[in-house]
Amino acid sequence: MDLNLNDKVAVVTGGSAGIGYETCRLLAKEGARVVMASRSTDKLAKAADQISSECGADVDIFAVDVTRVADLDRLVEHVATTYGRIDILVNNAGTGTYKPFLEVTDEELVYGMEINFFAQFRLTQRFAPMMIEQGGGSIINVTGETGIRVTPPPFRSACTGPAKSAENRLSKVLASELGEYGIRVNAVVPGLVHTEERFAKWEREMAKQQLDVEEAMATRAEWGRNIARPGHEWGRPEELADLIVFAASERSSYVNGAVLVADGGEDKS
Repeated sequence: MDLNLNDKVAVVTGGSAGIGYETCRLLAKEGARVVMASRSTDKLAKAADQISSECGADVDIFAVDVTRVADLDRLVEHVATTYGRIDILVNNAGTGTYKPFLEVTDEELVYGMEINFFAQFRLTQRFAPMMIEQGGGSIINVTGETGIRVTPPPFRSACTGPAKSAENRLSKVLASELGEYGIRVNAVVPGLVHTEERFAKWEREMAKQQLDVEEAMATRAEWGRNIARPGHEWGRPEELADLIVFAASERSSYVNGAVLVADGGEDKS
C-alpha cells in the first residue's frame, strides 16, 4: 500500500531505539524526510546510519531532551529553518516507572509527568501553528496500556499510568480543537512490546535484579501469559511502527481522536 508520504516532513521523538526507531525506519522507507530526535547523539548517529544502509535514505538527527523546554524550542526552530514545514509529529518519547504507589518518589512522579505528558503537550503546542499555517498535518501520541487499564503486579503504574491517561485525553481534545485546521490527532497504545532497554528497566524495578537469559525468557513468558497469540508472544516494535505510520498517513484520513490499542488481544478480564 502506497501511503503517499514522499517528501513529507516527519519528526519522531525517542527515535533512536525501539518503537521510535522502527517508526523512523518505516517513514524513511516510505519516502518521508525524517527528523529523528533523542537524547544521545551517539545513538542517533548509529540509528541513522542503520536506516541509511537499509533504506538508502538519509535521516536528519537532532539531540534533544524532551523534558527541557529550551531543547524543544531548539528542535522546532531547526525544523522551521531547515524544512519550513512539518507534516507528521510522532510524540513517542516516554517511559514507565514500575513501583508500588507507596514507593514512588516525588522526583519520579514529576519526571513521569514531564516526559510522558508535558513534553507531548509542549511540543504539539509549538508545532501546531506551523501545521495550521500550511493547512494541516497529523499528530500521533504514543502512550501505553497503563493509561487505559489497571495493570496487575508486577506492572504497577501509579506513577506514570495517570500521565499516559492524560496523553490519551489530550489526543481526543486536540482532535476536536485542531480538526478545523485540517490537523488530525490520534493516540497509539502499545501493549507489551519487547525492547531491550525497556525490559532492562522492568528487570531493575520489578524483578529487583538482573536476570540471566533463561530466567529472563521465563519471566517474559509469564508476564505475557494474557496475550491471545500463539506462544503468548510480546509485540515487536515494527508492529507498532506499522500502525503509527498508517495512522499518520492520509490513508487513515477518517481516523481522528482515536485511541488505537495494539496489544495482541491481551486479556483484560
